[in-house]
Amino acid sequence: MDHKLIAASAVRDALGGVSDMTLWRWLNDPALNFPKPIYISKRRYWREASLSAWLEAQAEVAA
Repeated sequence: MDHKLIAASAVRDALGGVSDMTLWRWLNDPALNFPKPIYISKRRYWREASLSAWLEAQAEVAA
């Protein structure tokens, strides 16, 4: 199981350079089911495996 954590800035870059506001919108849109971050010292991190699974699900929806 992959437990690698990715910081918010790297997540934004990996998702095509989206803004922090876009991340906030995705997190607050239940229809998107965007993975929830893990907070460590007020910083947000995402599990790499959760992001990969979400991206694959989005690709299937778009297909």
